[in-house]
Amino acid sequence: MLGDMMGDSLTITSIMNFAKQVFSSTEIVSVTADNPRHRSTFGEAFERTGQLANALARLGCAEGDRIATLAWNDYRHFELYYAISCSGYVCHTINPRLFPEQIIYIANHAEDQWVFVDPAFVPLLEQAQAQLTSVRGYIVLTDQSNMPETSLANAMCYETFIADEPSQFDWPELDENSASSLCYTSGTTGNPKGVLYSHRSTVLHCMGTNAGDVLGLSSAEVVMPVVPMFHVNAWGTIYGAAASGSKLVFPGPKMGDGETLAALINEEQVSLALGVPTVWLALVNYLEETGTTVKSFKKAVVGGAACPLSLMKAMDKHEVSIHVGWGMTEMSPLGTYNTLLPWMHELPEDEKDKYRLKAGRLIYGVDMRIVDEAGVALPWDGEASGRLQVRGPWVCKAYYKMEASEAHLPDGWFDTGDVATIDPYGYMAITDRTKDVIKSGGEWISSIDVENAAMGHPDIVEAAVIGVPHPKWTERPLLIVVKKPDANPKKEDLLKFLDGKIARWWIPEDCVFVEEIPHTATGKVSKKDLRDQFREYSY
Repeated sequence: MLGDMMGDSLTITSIMNFAKQVFSSTEIVSVTADNPRHRSTFGEAFERTGQLANALARLGCAEGDRIATLAWNDYRHFELYYAISCSGYVCHTINPRLFPEQIIYIANHAEDQWVFVDPAFVPLLEQAQAQLTSVRGYIVLTDQSNMPETSLANAMCYETFIADEPSQFDWPELDENSASSLCYTSGTTGNPKGVLYSHRSTVLHCMGTNAGDVLGLSSAEVVMPVVPMFHVNAWGTIYGAAASGSKLVFPGPKMGDGETLAALINEEQVSLALGVPTVWLALVNYLEETGTTVKSFKKAVVGGAACPLSLMKAMDKHEVSIHVGWGMTEMSPLGTYNTLLPWMHELPEDEKDKYRLKAGRLIYGVDMRIVDEAGVALPWDGEASGRLQVRGPWVCKAYYKMEASEAHLPDGWFDTGDVATIDPYGYMAITDRTKDVIKSGGEWISSIDVENAAMGHPDIVEAAVIGVPHPKWTERPLLIVVKKPDANPKKEDLLKFLDGKIARWWIPEDCVFVEEIPHTATGKVSKKDLRDQFREYSY
């Protein structure tokens, strides 16, 4: 027997129509290259989205065409998200921080037809355009007065492109399983892989992340997505804010600037913001150097890399609560979110900190398990450590143009490549990446736990740990640190500092100081580059 309920499709168009009807006056504030503080509303943005959809139709775009963006977080990028997907095309966000050869590979693999580009990235595309085999033209995200001279073929100014188009558009009735957007992994091994999201997966992810124990977005919230829109849908906030009526504040090209972030928080009354740890380190440093306060700012969501306890404590001083989230491009991206259970707030500080450092609690919509090397499921006891696997309606079942077998799907589960523990309350902790795990004397050492412990030292800005060859133990951890500019710690003191904070046999025998630790295009520490840098090192 089937239920007698309506079967309306779950589409991004439904989010747009709802926000346009209910939250038309909600503000969108943007920092752009041509305007330090642009103001619009959801209503105005969706009027322009209709103009953009008409302009795309005029170009002759066909259903399923991939339309690419290389752009910062701002109102024009917001318009692109909705106009492209709701017209039946695929919004392909490209990370401009990737190597040029990776960008070329991604655009050609996706067979992008048109590219919308921020003026800052025009030179990048000018150098690459001869190798972009499918691109028919480029639209530069600016107005005519700020349109740069360019050698890009068929280059147009965005504002001119949409200016004469009507705001009314006959949005197509889309199947909820239609492709909506495309994002490629950063490709730390081999070529980047494409993850093709559907309207259904995007809407379900929006509902899951907007739940009360997750982001809990509402019309009372002012949200600043510092996490870039060019990577995994800005963690879903572009849809979540529209569905809940949250005011949006976009930092544009200033997403890593502590002074700009503090000014936006204070002037726009930002209450929640999302970004990688380096973003919040930049903000904390600015606040401490200037004595600036951020009274409206209550919650910072951290993802993309492990969050050190020292950063949490620094934000606590400013009455900002850090919440760790974990996910992947292949998961749309969110899989866990760290909200403490009520009784955990009554724990002694050190016990509470252990929970705060975990990657978060499993959220509804994602199923999760850890398995041993034979694929046998391990218990959720907080002790057993194994390969982390996930499945759910917003988890990819195959990479774009690849067979499902290549998406690491044993028994229908996606293998994340992470090693983790899960405790009885559903809190997951990443102990390592499978390719980064250090096996010393037959036992695993968590490089992440060693890094977190080292980051507690007051003279350290950043720390990373890799495994290096050892004649007796096969591998031993090597601590690599960036010290604060005016500090001069001794390596013996740093290693001694770890005593009592981690298992004694996990403590590295050596510590190396470097000027900079390499990062991937998405802001994660690049262990691959570090291993290359220290490939000649051995104990």
